[in-house]
Formats: sequence, C-alpha cells, structure tokens
Amino acid sequence: MPEYLPKRPYLIRALHEWITDNRLTPHIIVDARDEVLQVPKQHITDGKIVLNVSYSATRNLVFDNNMVRFEALFEGANHKIEVPALSVIGIYARETGQGMIFVDETDSSNTKSLDSTEKQERPSLKIVR
Repeated sequence: MPEYLPKRPYLIRALHEWITDNRLTPHIIVDARDEVLQVPKQHITDGKIVLNVSYSATRNLVFDNNMVRFEALFEGANHKIEVPALSVIGIYARETGQGMIFVDETDSSNTKSLDSTEKQERPSLKIVR
C-alpha cells in the first residue's frame, strides 16, 4: 500500500476557509499532551486547549502539513503558538458549532499494525452541528 499524506491538515485548512468565508470565528480543539506543542500551559483543561484561529485573533497564521503556527495574545502577553496538525482534534465555528471532529487517528502517518484477531475498522469523521 502506498504512503499517503495525512488528510487532517487539508481538512483543517478547508474548514478554516469555509468558516472564515461565512464570517464566523474558527476555533480548533487541540490534544495538549503532545510534547512538541507550544501553547500557554495555564489554558490547558483536561488535556485539551481550544484556540481561536481567526485572522483577527492571530498574527502570521500558517497552516502547513505539519503544524499550525501563529502568534496570539493571552492575558495581554504575546505567545508564539505551534500545534502539530495531527494533534488537532477538531475545528468548528464558535457561533454555530458547525465543523468537524476527527475521531480516528488512522491517517497514513499514524497507522498501527493490527493483530490478526483485531477487526480493522474504516476511519471515520464526525460532523459537529
């Protein structure tokens, strides 16, 4: 089987554009347990952090295939934020809740081998309304 790039970074970018084009406020939910993550630790709750990724709340916002990077103010202090794209659990519009939650971690770069006794399930995405 060929190696494919993970879909998640592409879906994050597409949904960010859709949310922004609809004049809504995009937020990402991040699994904050990743050691590479750079976020203000005091804003982590239950191993997760929610970040406003609107253009008005960020500076130098970049979504690439590996990271979400930007600068933002937290309690009046400037912070450099770096979030691995595969640590993004979901993206949604603050005003409506519409977006996507990534419930499966089986992107091609994250696959684990399955024991012959385990069932292989297809990856799935859940729509949040």
